[in-house]
Amino acid sequence: MNLVVPSIHYLALLPILTFFGASLALLVMSALVKTKVTINWATGVTVATSIATLVYACFQWSYIAKHGPTTTVAHAIVLDGFSVVANVVIAVSVMLSALVAHDWAKRERVAGADFHILALASSAGALLMVQANDLIVIFLGLEILSIGLYVLVGFDRHRATSAEAALKYFLLGGFASAIFIYGAALVYGATGSTNLSSISYFLGANVILRPGLLYAGGALLLIGFAFKVAAVPFHLWSPDVYEGAPTPVTGIMASIVKVGAFAAFLRVLISALGTQLDTWRPILFVLVVLTCVVGASVALVQRNVKRLLAYSSINQAGFMLLGVWSGSARGVASTLFYLMTYAPVVVATFAVVTLIGGTGDELHSIDHYRGLARRQPWLGGALAVLLFSQLGAPLTVGFYAKYSVLAATIDSGGGALALVAILSAAIAAFFYLRWILTLYADDDVEGTRVHVPLFTGKVIAVGVIVAILFGLWPGPLATWTQHATLLFLP
Repeated sequence: MNLVVPSIHYLALLPILTFFGASLALLVMSALVKTKVTINWATGVTVATSIATLVYACFQWSYIAKHGPTTTVAHAIVLDGFSVVANVVIAVSVMLSALVAHDWAKRERVAGADFHILALASSAGALLMVQANDLIVIFLGLEILSIGLYVLVGFDRHRATSAEAALKYFLLGGFASAIFIYGAALVYGATGSTNLSSISYFLGANVILRPGLLYAGGALLLIGFAFKVAAVPFHLWSPDVYEGAPTPVTGIMASIVKVGAFAAFLRVLISALGTQLDTWRPILFVLVVLTCVVGASVALVQRNVKRLLAYSSINQAGFMLLGVWSGSARGVASTLFYLMTYAPVVVATFAVVTLIGGTGDELHSIDHYRGLARRQPWLGGALAVLLFSQLGAPLTVGFYAKYSVLAATIDSGGGALALVAILSAAIAAFFYLRWILTLYADDDVEGTRVHVPLFTGKVIAVGVIVAILFGLWPGPLATWTQHATLLFLP
């Protein structure tokens, strides 16, 4: 029996291999080197890994522009414009999160490279999901992403809420993974393949007389993805985990996890199940309505800002799902643009929350922000800009992101769905504006000033620059995402 070894295009695998390699290198150094690997070394390696991935992206984009999208490893991994842009978003998010975690670790006296090892490994799982062209590979990426996060959520051993959040996330995440892989098995039974391109070809060339197995499998896949993106009614883990996890980890969950999950979500529904558009659209319609409305409404009564941002993230996921619902190239481009601009803004927001949380990471009542913009105008003003962007206020990048997904939805005949999303944004405006008004309250001007470390300050500045610069000038990013969608492997 001859062993057939699939051809491997290493340019496509470089981001994944680099992140895995960096995580493994830090792990080996921590275990074998006599002197403990310092937090400075770990942060340096993480930032260098992210920069290397950005460099790879230039070569990958050039290759795709010349040769077109391609697959490798027996068509299980894809290299296309969509994956390159998503890889860039993940790399930037990892870099920003690592810098915030660096200052947080020094404040909390967390030594060693453990945090960065887990963050790099989880991010490698997200990169694998982004480039996966097979349901089994998506599942592997999902598990690699999740296992590291389970540990990161419970990383703060001095807080019982951190361990509780990790346990909840682990149990519910295990159920979601089991549901996802069972759905993949059913889809395999219905189509004879787990490869996304093969599934698409089979469904396009054949009429399934008894599609029950396919529908059941697709529904289970949808549940698995809905859990990861925190879509209602599979969102119940999100507020508790956001509140209990160390705040830098919450930033990772709100950015890197969403990018990986939505990228795989789009690949499965658009690339593999695009011919079943009329079947899964009604289900997504209900999912979008519930996610937008519940996320905005429940956030109104939150006093803990991490829980408030958790429900805000749920509402944002509802808007991202609009692009998925549209099922069009414009919808894919709009969701990709939303992810690209939301990730740095939300990481910067959690950077501010990390600072205000103080030693022990406990000061997360909205009252602790009272008068912040009057005591420290730069910090308070930066947070106000970041919140305005998440609200979708004009002249911020969030406005164009929301406009793009709404326009794609209306183009696909979803006027009613777009109206519901707009109404949810109006509801969300209340809690964003309440927080901003709290920042400028004048009854606690003499409160405690917050020290802003160098790296965290730079991360906040990057988030503000993204929010304002691409709010005034969204053209370059919008053009890039549209071009990436044209290079999306069908």
